[in-house]
Amino acid sequence: MAEPRDSWRDLIRQTMDYFEILHQGGFRYAEGKFEHISAEATSRSPLKRIAGQSKPASSAISAETRGILKAALSDPYAHLAGPERKPMPMPATSSSPRTPQRQTAAATPAKGSLPPISGSQAPPISGRATAGKGKTVTLRDRAEGVKVIATADDLERLRYLVSGCHMCGLATGRTLAVPGEGNPHAELMFIGEGPGYHEDVQGKPFVGRAGALLTQMIQAMDLQREDVYITNIVKCRPPGNRDPEPDEIKACEPYLRRQIELIRPKLICALGRIAIQGLLRNTTPISKLRGTWQTYQKIPLMPTFHPAFLLRDPSQKRLAWEDLKAIMARMAELK
Repeated sequence: MAEPRDSWRDLIRQTMDYFEILHQGGFRYAEGKFEHISAEATSRSPLKRIAGQSKPASSAISAETRGILKAALSDPYAHLAGPERKPMPMPATSSSPRTPQRQTAAATPAKGSLPPISGSQAPPISGRATAGKGKTVTLRDRAEGVKVIATADDLERLRYLVSGCHMCGLATGRTLAVPGEGNPHAELMFIGEGPGYHEDVQGKPFVGRAGALLTQMIQAMDLQREDVYITNIVKCRPPGNRDPEPDEIKACEPYLRRQIELIRPKLICALGRIAIQGLLRNTTPISKLRGTWQTYQKIPLMPTFHPAFLLRDPSQKRLAWEDLKAIMARMAELK
């Protein structure tokens, strides 16, 4: 029994050492994830060790590994080879926990991704939301969130709110939130169901195979993606690409409503069963709804098939094209 007991003791010591290094680097573990805290809070709240445990005389982590982890906390991009960088060696042990990465202000985000959060832009741990322009806030309480979302005076501010949103369970599994993109004064708005794998990775709507087909559909209408606005009824990817739950749609709808209020599109095209039924609050089959004008927030809405469905059943493209032609005709009437 001595060997298993010693192994567990070593594992506990090693884990405590990792948490101590993370704490010294300005992180704490809360609600299933690591969060950054200020240096002032770090010095004010020393790491609490397990009751009855004293700090081991010698660290369970080698000095080399400890140095690598501290370096990663101070510069998370140091391991990437660059023109003036040397690759940083990673810890040899495969059981080491993944070190949280903090983005630096100098880091340039990929096109279409959300802007990096650094310094004063870090979401407050308390979850209290403020409407300060240009700052990311963490929204947890739905009643409070609705009030804050209503104060967003432009789409960029709304992007910051979406990126820090935790008003439903989808936030825990996302890589990036997908607020939407396009012309902030678009006359036509496309609303899909929810982000998929590629959208979750890039933070952009409709960028996979279905997105390529949607682009072709828009171009067939003699428009470009830059001319319209594209978003989804939920802004985070459901696990395994499952359908969003009604409660998740309800939590995310204030963002969509505010986007529509800011963009003021003349027409909306709803893509797919989930988006159509979620917006219209009914369970009528899409086969009966598509091709007939509906209304959402007093704006004419045309339901049609989701591009992903058209990829699975290309025979339905003819009907989808009829829906798009109806939109084109209505747009011509409104001009």
